[in-house]
Amino acid sequence: MYKVDLPVDNSAALAVERRRAAEAERKSRIFNARNRVIGLDLQSLDRQVAEKKQREDVQKECQTAYDALRVANDQMLQSSQHEDEKRRRELMQDLVRYRATCQRPEDSRDADLTCGRQGALALNLAIPESQLGPASMQVFQGEDLGEKERKRAQKEETERQLRAQKEDMEKLRNWQKHQEVLQDKYMVQEDLRSAHLQALDEEARKAERLALTNFNLFLAQERAAKERSEHEKDVGMSMTEIHHMVTSDLLTERPEASEGPAGLVLTDRWRGMTAEQRSAILREQERQRLEKEKQRELELQTEREWDQERLEQARALQEQERRARELDRRRRLEMDKYNQQLAQEQRQHQQYLDKQLYTNQPSARYFTQFNTSSR
Repeated sequence: MYKVDLPVDNSAALAVERRRAAEAERKSRIFNARNRVIGLDLQSLDRQVAEKKQREDVQKECQTAYDALRVANDQMLQSSQHEDEKRRRELMQDLVRYRATCQRPEDSRDADLTCGRQGALALNLAIPESQLGPASMQVFQGEDLGEKERKRAQKEETERQLRAQKEDMEKLRNWQKHQEVLQDKYMVQEDLRSAHLQALDEEARKAERLALTNFNLFLAQERAAKERSEHEKDVGMSMTEIHHMVTSDLLTERPEASEGPAGLVLTDRWRGMTAEQRSAILREQERQRLEKEKQRELELQTEREWDQERLEQARALQEQERRARELDRRRRLEMDKYNQQLAQEQRQHQQYLDKQLYTNQPSARYFTQFNTSSR
């Protein structure tokens, strides 16, 4: 047999390697104490966000590619349509050219009958006419007797149709000229109407401005007259007030002017106190001073009594704090003794556990059998 180097199939090994890598990644994620205790896998969340963003980018790129493909297809379709239209026009032109060059009426088999070639040899044979028999005859006497009248009628019909077409074209040109004249007249009328309306608008604006100017002038005159009247009125009132102040009791200083009914004093006319009034005010001030002095002495006595009371309370509070500190010191001493006793008992219990109860300590190899798989 021939020795053939077959390609090695590494798919199984690659699959095993992928599973091992996935298992290692899963173990690192599950056995991460931070993520397991806190309960938040930031790496997975970031990976999910990145995958979502990647999917969105791929979708956008696909949409952009689809749009570009659609535009390209539309352009190709338009180009194909243009090419088909161009090819169709070229084919039609070639067909017309072929008909004009290769399918002329005078080249047909019956050209001598339809193209006015009677009386001439259609094949242009070199054989003398005297040697041709009856079978070679092409034109017979009495054939197509009304040819001239038919051609004349056709010519007259053609001329009549041409004249009708010329008349129609002339009528169409005349109608178009008439429409253009009407359009020009309409535009001229519209221009005249617009100019007339602008003139009327300008006249209305001028009249409005003139009326507004007259109205503003009237308002200014009315305001000036009102200001003069108010000024004259203010001057008259000022003179009256000055005369009243000059002749009033305030400036003349009459003592009787400040006396009001029922012993009241008119403050706007009062010019000062008398000697009796000042003496009465001084006596009242002295009485108030003595009364205030007595009140101040009473307040000082009350303040001294309150100071004594606060001092006694402070002494009692200090004594109470000293007793509390002594009680706390005794309690701490008792607590220290109790803690020492508990520590001694704990040490003895730990020695019992280490030296008597737990003599067979597990090795590090014992703990390697746990958490070896994420399943």
